[in-house]
Amino acid sequence: MPPLVLTIFGVSGLLALASLLPPLAPRLRLPLTVLLAAIGCGLGLTLGIIGPHLPSGPLEDFFEALRTMPLSSEALLTLFLPALLFEAALSTDLRRLLDDFGPILLLAVIAVLVTTVVVGFGLTLATGMPAVVCLLVGAIVATTDPAAVVGVFRDLGAPKRLTTLVEGESLFNDAAAIALFGLLVGLLGGGQESSLAGTAVAFIAEFAGGLGFGFVVAWLGVAILRPLRSHLRAEMTLTVALAYLTFISAEHYLHVSGVVAVVTAALVLGTAGRIRVPPADWEALTGNWAQLGFWANALIVLLGGLLVPRLIPGITWREILALLVLIVAALAARGLVLFGLLPAMSALRMAQSVTHAQKLVILWGGLRGAVSLALALAATEIAWLDPATRRFIGLLAAGFVLFTLFVNGPSLRTLIRLLGLDRLTEDERAVREGALGLALGRVESRIGELAQELGVPADAVDMVGRPYRERLSALAGGEVARLESEARLRLGLFSLARREERLYLDYRRDRLVSTRMLPQLVADTGRLQDAIKTAAAEGYRAAAGRAVGFSRRLRLALFAHRRLGLERPLSHLIGLRFEHLAIVKLAVTTLIAFTRTRVAPVLGEDVSARLCALLEERLASVVEALEALRLQYPRYARALEGRMLGRTALRLEEAEYDELLAEEVIGEEVHKDLNRDISHRWRALDRPLQLDLVMPVADQVARVPLFASLGSAARAKVARLLRSRLAVPGERIVVKGERGDAMYFIASGAVEVKLDPAPLRLGSGDFFGELALLTNQPRSADVTALGYCRLLVLRARDFRRLLDSDSAFAEAVGAVARARLTASPLPGQ
Repeated sequence: MPPLVLTIFGVSGLLALASLLPPLAPRLRLPLTVLLAAIGCGLGLTLGIIGPHLPSGPLEDFFEALRTMPLSSEALLTLFLPALLFEAALSTDLRRLLDDFGPILLLAVIAVLVTTVVVGFGLTLATGMPAVVCLLVGAIVATTDPAAVVGVFRDLGAPKRLTTLVEGESLFNDAAAIALFGLLVGLLGGGQESSLAGTAVAFIAEFAGGLGFGFVVAWLGVAILRPLRSHLRAEMTLTVALAYLTFISAEHYLHVSGVVAVVTAALVLGTAGRIRVPPADWEALTGNWAQLGFWANALIVLLGGLLVPRLIPGITWREILALLVLIVAALAARGLVLFGLLPAMSALRMAQSVTHAQKLVILWGGLRGAVSLALALAATEIAWLDPATRRFIGLLAAGFVLFTLFVNGPSLRTLIRLLGLDRLTEDERAVREGALGLALGRVESRIGELAQELGVPADAVDMVGRPYRERLSALAGGEVARLESEARLRLGLFSLARREERLYLDYRRDRLVSTRMLPQLVADTGRLQDAIKTAAAEGYRAAAGRAVGFSRRLRLALFAHRRLGLERPLSHLIGLRFEHLAIVKLAVTTLIAFTRTRVAPVLGEDVSARLCALLEERLASVVEALEALRLQYPRYARALEGRMLGRTALRLEEAEYDELLAEEVIGEEVHKDLNRDISHRWRALDRPLQLDLVMPVADQVARVPLFASLGSAARAKVARLLRSRLAVPGERIVVKGERGDAMYFIASGAVEVKLDPAPLRLGSGDFFGELALLTNQPRSADVTALGYCRLLVLRARDFRRLLDSDSAFAEAVGAVARARLTASPLPGQ
């Protein structure tokens, strides 16, 4: 069999073997990674014992493929590590990661350094080997593999934060360990990099360079993804290419950490992608990456297991003693970081506190895997190292990996149960009881409705419904009632913030929200969650108020418009503000109903009332801001609301066609033709609306009843008399009781007319004071600017001069004026 075909046959066989293990692992109560490693080690031992004696056939070819497979450290790291890291980081919640950035940084970088030093000096004292060689062993065993641990956490329902800490540590400690490994190999070989200070500087430069390069690659990827929208295969291809191009470019061209670059790129791309890529595409993309990650993890662990017999050809009692020293030193170093440095960071408020139980699980759950084996293999491939040193490094590293996989891994489940981390917290139990009560009540009610529809006898209904009623009775006065009101309020606020983010993503799926608006909306919900953590209800109120207020960018654009006459930036930002407020209004209205129907039964009516009060207060501020804009730009407001309604109608039309296809009423060809027509209309609706900051002067003049019936030439004469005036917020433009000498057109902005019993608001395109052109009567009301207003003023003396110079114009205006004067005067006359 040709070598290439033989390799493909071997890899295919390993994948087939890996596919059989996921259902087997839970039955054996073992993490999948541990089972994969055991199978890999078993294959490696089998290959050495009976491989040469197998009869010819597929089995012999399979073992021959494993024996001849090019298993170098470079192949393992370059082929599988980018995919593993990218997949793990892509599905990581960056906001949760940043919440625990302090502990994660400590575990990912400082813990690697501490482990390297403690293991290095411990082994040097115990074995007499050179310090640099022992430090190299410490760097190899400092990296952790979270796959097995996270699997156990998910099976047992361990706290989400524990999973985040372990996953976050593993994303970056590979980078720290690999960078440190390379620098120590340089020290071991001597030469220019033999300075300890130089090594430290190079380590920091590699790490920081990887962060910067990964960030740049991520934003380039986001920019390229935009035109690829709805082309899933192209999106998947691009992300795979990015993972490998980022790793190789960072390592071989920029000489920075490829691991950090890949992780950073995937984290940023994952955060930006989920709000910029269509939801269905993003779900499919992450699903494809999960599959790719499973293949990469299965192959790297199986192939890593194959290496173990090669790294441990035989072991002596002295080497067993050195291995025991390594195990104790590595656990002691990790314990020092967790129980010494981490509490100090928490005391200095540089990190959130971590419970002792969680620290114990992180300590014991620091499993090592394929990356440690690959680094050990890399050390044994260094030709200029003497054989004894290569054996020392490979044997200890492989032995330690086996210890963590086959001792720590299987016992981790028991430790979590002993520490009670598989049980719900008091808050979670309270929510569980409330949710259970809500669900049971709905089911019990639905049973009765179904019984009436189906004509089921009353005794059968009672038999089925009785268990639900009994469980509901048992829940009365349970956990929710015992939980403090403030704790329930905080839970409710977090629930609302997360629900709001989900609503915005759903609106984007339904195309109610534009791609340019979604990042701001999602960022707002993130700020709400941050504010809830620090100040609960007051924090929520303050963050919601800031989201409605004028941004710094909008104020700068307003200044540029006033001083420099630049309209485009202001028009763009006001359009965004319009859309933002309209969508927030829709979301908050939905959240009020959600709170009353879904949150109240879970957290209690008292908390529901407080949450609704907060939401109604927020809704009032949003409506006020939206009404002010609607007054200023009424035509844009109508166009925006019409577009939102049009989008909803198109979505409903799409759903109707999909349902007709599912019911076999129409065929694929008809369905595609109907969707083509809808696509054209979607494109029309997705075009940005144009916001005219100022209504054309001729249009404003035409809106005044006094001039509406005049011809265009006559109105043009009036327009030429108008003079511009800027009114600042709070300025009284018209004072009640003073003599009227001008009328005003609102070119942009909004004013308030003080009338009894309620004030009247006027906006862009409106006008006031027109009867002052014809009479000399006092003003009937105060008129005050609500914001910065650009007014066009028509002075009575200029208007009368025009009447005196044009008799035909004067006759036309006179006829209208006589009719107007018989009617009730408008506000502000």
